[in-house]
Amino acid sequence: MLTLLAFLNVGFLQAQQQQEVTNEQLIGLYEGLRVADVSDGMDMVGLMDVGLMDPKISPLWKDIENFEHQMVGIAFTVRYVPTNRVPSLGEVPREEYTNFRDQWYTHLSAEPFIEEIRPGDVIVIDNADDGDTGSTGSNNSMIWKSKGAVGIVSAGGVRDTDEIIKQGIPVYMDYFKRGRGIRPGRNELESYNKPVVVGGVYIHPGDVIVADGDGVIVVPRARALEVADAAREEKNIDMAARKKLYEELGLPMDFTVEEENE
Repeated sequence: MLTLLAFLNVGFLQAQQQQEVTNEQLIGLYEGLRVADVSDGMDMVGLMDVGLMDPKISPLWKDIENFEHQMVGIAFTVRYVPTNRVPSLGEVPREEYTNFRDQWYTHLSAEPFIEEIRPGDVIVIDNADDGDTGSTGSNNSMIWKSKGAVGIVSAGGVRDTDEIIKQGIPVYMDYFKRGRGIRPGRNELESYNKPVVVGGVYIHPGDVIVADGDGVIVVPRARALEVADAAREEKNIDMAARKKLYEELGLPMDFTVEEENE
């Protein structure tokens, strides 16, 4: 039995090891793993029912040929909250409204985090209960992609969905909470790179995000190495069994049953 001191030392060493693993290395460890594999891996290390988002957080679109809707990345968190600065514009000249809108985007509901986005980031947005507000659209999602973001997970608040689908940007959200109005007068930026809650899951910046047709799972960074190892074991067992069935049924092999080096 571990003494308390030994247990604390093990925890310290695990935390130290996690800090030494880069985002790129973590993404590589999870590449090709399914949400189901990661969920099984979480069970194997004692994290049962941890990290699985509400099934309402689901893919905006699916590519059933190449699975381009799937994504693995590192959580970059953003939080928008409903505003209590209710504007009373009434009937105003268009230029006055334009000034109001631009000032709101610049000062209250801005995106100062853009230059901090790094390759492999998943933009995780906590914007629950801010009404029919489109915090994410076809324009800023492309800007985030240009900075290296691999996709978006959001409580809701996504608009321009046809264009986002055409642009091929993976988005996971509650479709029935998509937003259509612009942010000015509706919400404010509360914080970024701070813990958030989306789909009932508490997410820290730097956690691992895995998303596919089954939804989204979040792996605490402090346990990411052991979960990846367990999940890979589960994936290999399943792949081998399915490959055997493909052979028995005479089905042509595809990438879901073949290792990359085959």
